[in-house]
Amino acid sequence: MEHWGPLHDADRRASVLHAVGEHDNGWRELDDAPSADSAGRVYDFVHIPAPTRQAVWPRGVARLADDPWAAALVAHHAITVYERYRPDEQWAGFFPQLQHLRDLQVDAAGGTLEQLVSDYAYVRLGDLISLMFCTGWSQEQPFDRWTIHLDGDRVRVTSAAVPGSAESADPFEGREIPIAVAARLIPDAPVASDAVLRETLRLAPLVWLHGAVSGGL
Repeated sequence: MEHWGPLHDADRRASVLHAVGEHDNGWRELDDAPSADSAGRVYDFVHIPAPTRQAVWPRGVARLADDPWAAALVAHHAITVYERYRPDEQWAGFFPQLQHLRDLQVDAAGGTLEQLVSDYAYVRLGDLISLMFCTGWSQEQPFDRWTIHLDGDRVRVTSAAVPGSAESADPFEGREIPIAVAARLIPDAPVASDAVLRETLRLAPLVWLHGAVSGGL
């Protein structure tokens, strides 16, 4: 996202990029001690029990307290990505809690909710680009006027033109940005226990997934 053209001159660029890089920091404890379900399948960020997922976000917001705008963006991210759970009673307390944390941080930063929502677009786009590359999602992901899709090992970001706007339809302004993610390679098989899973990961070889992100078709 450091190469995203429209973000170059943003008023709160440093805090936005801080939020992009740290929006998942509340998962650290779970990443350090991964677990599996009753069938021995490794829990991922989608299937891990709701109370565990919910606890991630206040922790992540608190870690960014020295940068309240970044903290507010992370709280807003949690509200946004779990919006589909609002009717679920199990999530009833989550949204008021995160909205309260978000609003406190917005006030501390001296900004407005309107400004936050505008800046949040960069956080969500960075998140979707990363998720598309790391998960190999085949279905394109739309957000606002942008569409993110995977083409082999390349993530492409396309945009609908905005009438009357001089903003380029290619946010990377013709550049191809190399990306790489470190991973541990383990068998795709059930594990006997959390302890076995953690030891398997400890001994697993480190591999690198390489690709690129660009705009255009």
